[in-house]
Amino acid sequence: MEELQLEIIVLFWLIGINGAPIVLTKLLDQKFSYPIDCNRLFPDGRPILGPSKTFRGLISALLASVLIGSIFAIPFHISLLFGALSMAGDMTSSFIKRRFGLVSSSMALGLDQIPESLFPLLGCKDFLGISVAQIAVVVVAFLLIDLILSRLLFWLHIRKTPY
Repeated sequence: MEELQLEIIVLFWLIGINGAPIVLTKLLDQKFSYPIDCNRLFPDGRPILGPSKTFRGLISALLASVLIGSIFAIPFHISLLFGALSMAGDMTSSFIKRRFGLVSSSMALGLDQIPESLFPLLGCKDFLGISVAQIAVVVVAFLLIDLILSRLLFWLHIRKTPY
């Protein structure tokens, strides 16, 4: 694949994975929404991940990853790994935000975007044939697109917050 074409595909993929839980929340509100951390607290007394990281969101993101991967003829196992690593990045940022005392769905510029784009890109780098330079471009582009799309989805009343 051409470099730009691959970067656009991966960006589309990341946006789809991260958008699936948001759209599902809009459609279902809190139905079938159960926190991954089972509402448990870390030894610091704060939630491990918080209420916005749910099994429903995880499953929808993994399904979106496999669906989008199949559109671009990416093997099932790579698509599933890509989605899982994106969600691992998202959960890592939530874990860090809770340690800093930030509430669920609060804004942490960079921390909200970088792990969820960087983890899958690094983990699937060899499978996708993507270079370190392409990874850097995609991570920065994802950060910027995420900020724009978040505000747009808020304006369209799909997201509850503009970030």
